[in-house]
Amino acid sequence: MGSIQYYTEEGLRKLKEELQFLKTKGRTDIAKQIAEARDKGDLSENAEYDAAKDAQGHLELKIAKLENVVGNARVLDNSKMDNSKVGILCTVKIKNVKNGMTVSYMLVSEEEADLKANKISSASPFGKGLLGKKVGEIAQIQAPAGLVEFEVLEISL
Repeated sequence: MGSIQYYTEEGLRKLKEELQFLKTKGRTDIAKQIAEARDKGDLSENAEYDAAKDAQGHLELKIAKLENVVGNARVLDNSKMDNSKVGILCTVKIKNVKNGMTVSYMLVSEEEADLKANKISSASPFGKGLLGKKVGEIAQIQAPAGLVEFEVLEISL
């Protein structure tokens, strides 16, 4: 059993859609590949058949993992969240103490993380460094380039 992960409604919907796609279209496509490879003759020396069976194994593993994730997923209710400190599904505006650059990030689960959309994982070193901080506090985050300090400017839901 996996641990409980928290998602936005949109994030959980996307996971469920991906799972449904893999269970229907994904399985159908793999079954066709196996059938086509089987029609080509001797299975003991058929590389296409072996590749299709491997792909089927990978697909089933991915489906099992997604089922586990969806089974342990919970949607957070923003109305019951404390926005006095940084938490999952909060949007936090931070300022780099050294260069003054500001940026906003939403802290999300690992599966929803998308840096291009300014969504970072709460399990990442950056996310962990921000969790629990209040407005005005300094978060010290260990980055590949060394220790970086960020001031929390704003927290919103």
